[in-house]
Parts: sequence; C-alpha cells; structure tokens
Amino acid sequence: MKSKPGPLNADCCGVYAATLERTLILFRLFDDMIWKTGGKQGEKSGVEELGDRQSRRGKEYFARKLRDVTGIPLYYLDMLWHRPDRSNISREEFDRQLLEIVQKDRWIIDGNYQRTLRHRLEACDTVFLLDIPPEACLAGAKSRVGTAREDMPWVETGLDEEFRQWIVDFPKTQLPQIYQLTEEYREKRNVIIFRSREEADDYLQTLRG
Repeated sequence: MKSKPGPLNADCCGVYAATLERTLILFRLFDDMIWKTGGKQGEKSGVEELGDRQSRRGKEYFARKLRDVTGIPLYYLDMLWHRPDRSNISREEFDRQLLEIVQKDRWIIDGNYQRTLRHRLEACDTVFLLDIPPEACLAGAKSRVGTAREDMPWVETGLDEEFRQWIVDFPKTQLPQIYQLTEEYREKRNVIIFRSREEADDYLQTLRG
C-alpha cells in the first residue's frame, strides 16, 4: 500500500489537504522552494521547498508544476545568488531581494540556502519536506548535466566533485538541522512530508482536482 504524506508528527506521509496560504516546502536533497499562495483578501500566503537540485522530477520539477497548477509566481534563489558568469552577488543584496519577495502576497521560492531558512519559515504557512535518498539525487544530478534549466543561469558541463560530496553528506550535515528548525514551527505551520517523488506527484494531482 502506498504511504500518504502527512504532518511532521504523523506516522506516514501521503496526500495532505493543506490550506496552502503561506506554505514552506522543504526537500531533503532538492533545492528549497518557498511557495506563497494567495489566501483570503488582505492575507499573505506562501510555500517553501528545500532540496538539492538533482532529479528532473525533483524539487525544480515540483516547483514548476506547482506554479503551473496554481498560477503563483515562482522565484529561484539560485537565480538570485548566481550571475551568468558564475560569480555571486553580495549577501546584502541577496537578503534585500529575498526580503522584497517574501513581502509579496503570493510566491513560490525555490532554493536551499539554509542561512535564510528561519526567515522564510517565518513568512510561509505550509512546509513540504521531500526526504529522498542521496543515491536517487546523485543519479538525477548526473542526468541533468548539459541540460538548460530555468532555475540556473548556466548549463552544467559536468558533476562538480564538491557538489557531489555535498549531496552525499547532506543527510548528516544539513538534514538534521532542517528537521530541527522545522519542528520549531510545527504547531504554527502545516508540515507535509513526501518520501518519494510519486507521493509528490500524487499531491500535485490532488491540486489539479
């Protein structure tokens, strides 16, 4: 039987009917994405998603489909942070642009960037965590080499060794902190966990009706 996403304190993870007004979506090995949906008039809403940048059916796929289904503007943190020449903007400029986004009424923000995670958790209302094994993410990362993507300002020509190691180490170096931080907001946010891409796909299907 297929498991269903649910709240962080639930035993299983399957389709969960979140309000999706200010939603945070976290992905274990997929860049984080914040989704801020439109709530009632005068209210803000948002979703944040975290993850690694791996599979074509990973966080970026989920973010795009979520945007397509809801019509909510999608913002990529990688596109904010990186320049096409592979240099970066300053932290101050990044934070300024991020603040402008989270102050909007409706948004989806895609990107990991754990330094600013608490700020985004404060701004969102629903958390989605896709907890996928690193092996699947590595395979996805390799498959995306040489492919143009809307979430990055350049085309990857190979799998960087430092990035590969970051994926391998993620469950030990970053995931525990993400769970811990998310737990702090559990009573104030809708928290949904996906343990497979199929569960994420099923969730999107419920939004399509």
